[in-house]
Amino acid sequence: MATTTQIEETPKPRGAAFGFIFFASLMNSISFGILIPILPDLIKQMSGGDTAAASTWNALFATVWGLMQFVCGPILGMLSDRFGRRPVLLLSIFGLFVDFLFMALAPNLAWLFVGRVLNGITASSFSTANAYVADITTPDQRARNFGLIGSAFGFGFIIGPTLGGILGQENLRLPFVAAAVLCALNWIYGLLVLPESLPKERRAPAVNWARANPLGSLIFLRANPGLLGMASVGLLYQLGFNVLPTIFVLYTGYRYGWTPRILGFTFMATGVAQILVQVLLVGPVVKRVGERGAVLLGTSMGAVAFVIYALAPTGLIYLVGIPVYAMSGFLQPGLMGLMTRRVGPSRQGQLQGAFQSLQGVSSIIAPPFFGLTFAWAIHNNARFHIPGLPILAAAVLFAGAFLLSLWVARPAASLELQEQA
Repeated sequence: MATTTQIEETPKPRGAAFGFIFFASLMNSISFGILIPILPDLIKQMSGGDTAAASTWNALFATVWGLMQFVCGPILGMLSDRFGRRPVLLLSIFGLFVDFLFMALAPNLAWLFVGRVLNGITASSFSTANAYVADITTPDQRARNFGLIGSAFGFGFIIGPTLGGILGQENLRLPFVAAAVLCALNWIYGLLVLPESLPKERRAPAVNWARANPLGSLIFLRANPGLLGMASVGLLYQLGFNVLPTIFVLYTGYRYGWTPRILGFTFMATGVAQILVQVLLVGPVVKRVGERGAVLLGTSMGAVAFVIYALAPTGLIYLVGIPVYAMSGFLQPGLMGLMTRRVGPSRQGQLQGAFQSLQGVSSIIAPPFFGLTFAWAIHNNARFHIPGLPILAAAVLFAGAFLLSLWVARPAASLELQEQA
């Protein structure tokens, strides 16, 4: 049985590695954010201006994207355990390049739909990027580095919608071309510079295809002490998080009459707040309160922020919730830090793939749930006046994640000792 020292021993690849992983994660985030301001309009344009048809297609696109994450996350994770992180990352980034170019040239909705399927498959590389970080980082530094990788989402939340809005104003296809160019540059850089983080002697001996699927991921999580409970915390978090991408524009427009200009400012403020937390605060806070404390802080602050968002009578009070919500960014790095301690190097990809599969579940369930809840709330507004009902539901999910964390987010050392017994 390998000792903890052997399990956690990490190679020291060139310094360019972490920067590349950060940029690769940024590309994934931009690939999500760039579609926010333009995809609905492009779908509407291809639907002949039919808003109802565009809404149906848009919901279908979102659901299929989540389904692809659900199915492909475990596969890419296990492939990276067997063949190394570098080839899987490069293949995924090249796939993103092809996908964006494909959507830029799509002549109709059917082809655009195929492009969205490809995007869901290739964006699953985020699980491999997280495994790479676990490979090159010592356990006590993982939460900090996962926080830095998480800040890529904040940057992407600023760059993606901004890039999509500015270029989309000229031509709805231009944002896809720009994203394709960025992916191509990232792929070339990785091909020339990126070192492998997982030596051959530490790789899985074979791909367990019986577990390279969502059901196999659940078996893997259940078989490892503590992982299933913490993955459930992550699932509740992801379900709650999805309320904003699903209804934010409709909710703020309905309740506060926000214009596209105000929405753009809010996107930027939210992204900046998230970046500040992930880059400047995650490391010191985790050092002070530990990974478990970071998870509890993140879940509780997320619940408080959603209550503010749901009940704010004016747009100005809604904005008060932005810095509070940014502190939910402590959750993911703390959770990843705890979970990566519980598996060896040859299973980090499998762990990240399983976790991403659960994120795919949230992307399938959350949009119709929150969308229908919001529709019901505004339809019955005169009687109940609770347009923020779906956001309150998200607050309940975060509160549930907090309570579950009290039970399952135990110190990793005790579980590592159990593994050696």
